[in-house]
Amino acid sequence: MSDQIYRLIYPASLISVPIINQLIRQFDITVNIIKAQITPEEGWVEVQLAGNPMVIEDAITWLKAQGIEVEFKPE
Repeated sequence: MSDQIYRLIYPASLISVPIINQLIRQFDITVNIIKAQITPEEGWVEVQLAGNPMVIEDAITWLKAQGIEVEFKPE
């Protein structure tokens, strides 16, 4: 089991899309929202993803395919 912190950066076109909800439903991982800043033009959310490292990697690939920029936040 692994847990890492990532910053998910949203473009304006995805601000109203329930990306985190879809992430939780599609992947067997735990998502803990650490902090966020969202405006009508852009937004970011820092999340802790916990679970199988391979599943987390698949989830990150999926996020990027949706148009989310993903940054690893080393502790």
